[in-house]
Amino acid sequence: MSPLIFFESLEGRKMREIDVKSIKNAVSRLCIKANRVLPADLASEIRASSERESSPAARGVFGDMLKNLDAAEQLNLPICQDTGMAVVFAEIGQDVHLSGGSFEAAVNSGVRKGYTEGLLRLSVVKDPLRRENTNDNTPAVIHTRIVPGDKVKLTVAPKGFGSENMSALKMFNPSANEEDIIRFVTETVKNAGGNPCPPVVLGVGIGGDFEQCAYLAKKALCRPVSERNSDPFYRELETKMLDSINALGVGAQGFGGDITALSVAIEAAATHIAGLPVAVNVGCHVTRHAEEII
Repeated sequence: MSPLIFFESLEGRKMREIDVKSIKNAVSRLCIKANRVLPADLASEIRASSERESSPAARGVFGDMLKNLDAAEQLNLPICQDTGMAVVFAEIGQDVHLSGGSFEAAVNSGVRKGYTEGLLRLSVVKDPLRRENTNDNTPAVIHTRIVPGDKVKLTVAPKGFGSENMSALKMFNPSANEEDIIRFVTETVKNAGGNPCPPVVLGVGIGGDFEQCAYLAKKALCRPVSERNSDPFYRELETKMLDSINALGVGAQGFGGDITALSVAIEAAATHIAGLPVAVNVGCHVTRHAEEII
């Protein structure tokens, strides 16, 4: 008796089999889609912000951004020339059996297919110091979670490094207060200036440990900008951070103006009594992501 059959008879539930070719093809489609079409709610926020902006120079920049979004969609071209490093979030149902090969290899095959066939810029080097391009934008950064159910949810978030390079992480003492954290997030955006192509979208991770808070910040960038934190405390903190950042006056592309950030999303997690990690992942005005459920 195979282990799979034994498991079914013991637990009384059936496994859903998914060939990893489906993973490969989905990732390929998502790489192309994410790079060509901005999430609808983010595009709407850019349009709404252009109408709220009082600076003539910033309004002109917003106009150029909107023309770029429309042209990319109409011509099937990337929204930005930096088509990013592929970050893939995978939520794998515990009642799924993946067959036909390696999941990780399938994801990277999908990235390879999407970036080469989609004529997206190949920006990944295989070693951080020797800097030889892999010429297919692999390997991807892959985050997996095992969740209830019999489906696989894939989110592909291409991350350009003009904004990624402006990100920051700080290990606060647990005595730090709300104002300290707001100040750190605001200073991160101030120091970035026009480098991340503002108005920015910010993902903020609070809690966990060194690496988890960075993961939370990156995951927060995949949340729809129209969706606020479900916890009223953190929802209010998001608003306070956004107001503080927009008071900087950095403005669109750093030319000055009312709107430096379009959205702030916070994700929080339990942490150690002796620590308070905070990570800020900066996204540009075209913070891209697309998802598919198999």
